[in-house]
Amino acid sequence: MSLIELKNIHKSYPLGDRELEILKGIDLQIEQGEFVAIMGPSGSGKSTLMNILGCLDKPSRGQYLLDGRRVENMTSDELAEVRNQKIGFVFQGFNLLSRISALENVELPMVYAGVGEQERTERAKKALERVGLKNRMHHQPNQLSGGQQQRVAIARAIVNDAPIIFADEPTGNLDTKMSVEIMDLFTKLNRELGRTIILVTHEEDIARYAQRIIRIVDGEKQ
Repeated sequence: MSLIELKNIHKSYPLGDRELEILKGIDLQIEQGEFVAIMGPSGSGKSTLMNILGCLDKPSRGQYLLDGRRVENMTSDELAEVRNQKIGFVFQGFNLLSRISALENVELPMVYAGVGEQERTERAKKALERVGLKNRMHHQPNQLSGGQQQRVAIARAIVNDAPIIFADEPTGNLDTKMSVEIMDLFTKLNRELGRTIILVTHEEDIARYAQRIIRIVDGEKQ
């Protein structure tokens, strides 16, 4: 059984008196431990697809199985629980809180999960060490480079042991050297921890880090 299985996924939005169809019958399987890249030009539907895969949005029709569970008809609360248990997110803009330290930013998902303070701190420290920020734990985001901020975001994504990491244009705000370092880190997490990595990018050189590239054009899988 695949970790992720999409069957005939459609997504449309009302536009005046008609429907604007964004995704047009996507079939997709992703296995546990895979590193895949989703590519497509602007407006192709790749971000919509990622939002559905990441349980941030629901399809208009079709079937989505995540680790054997049907998720397309779940309530908002049920989807939030799935995200908390199964998924870590890394975004282009880092999405860190500016007034708290790197350590406290990494602790946040565990606060929502009800993890005790001592365990939160220990796990956050280990996650930051894993991404190479042992000596930057108490720095605030504005005291860190872009690459370091993205490392904090990756530590936050892995701290709850979520088996799937979604990375949405994670190198979009970084220079070439930092981009290589971040992609090497994703590769390491995939190989050493067995995390399933789903990367959304429009850059061919970044997509090549993945084991498989899924191309979306005009809402259809090529």
